[in-house]
Amino acid sequence: MKKINNEANLLDNEKINAIRAAIEHRATWMALMFLEMEEAGCDAEKITRAAIRKTGLIHGAKLKEKCEKPEDIRDFKQGFLMEDTLKIFEMDLKTLEEKELYVEFHYCALVQAWLKLGIDQEKISLLCDIAMEGDRGIAEAMGFEFELTDTIAEGCKTCNIRFLNNK
Repeated sequence: MKKINNEANLLDNEKINAIRAAIEHRATWMALMFLEMEEAGCDAEKITRAAIRKTGLIHGAKLKEKCEKPEDIRDFKQGFLMEDTLKIFEMDLKTLEEKELYVEFHYCALVQAWLKLGIDQEKISLLCDIAMEGDRGIAEAMGFEFELTDTIAEGCKTCNIRFLNNK
């Protein structure tokens, strides 16, 4: 596994910095709850994955309700990836078509929080995959497929996610 390189480039936007801080706060309590559950002998991964997936399903259902044409990924993108979200994660929108949304993240506030906690890279990679259950749940609620390939947590330059509507 390559060393994590997670450096933000957009640093002078007060609003974006405040939202990143809130995301880091959420990632901090997620990780600390996970670690406490592990220490207590619970199946922390199973419990955390299930809770985050349910969160994604809730958010996905709300997004779907707001979409005029929920089968059109371009409509989904309007509610899912607003301008601030693109800035927070320093995203490049690579593909936006009726049946596909492909995005590259160049920064991750969650990974940054876990690095600040001193969590080892293997555990950060696991926490990242668990956190992606939210996006998997959103995709499921929308009726889309979700693909996660490269991740910053695994030492890749970017995180790459894709939503597909193969229906």
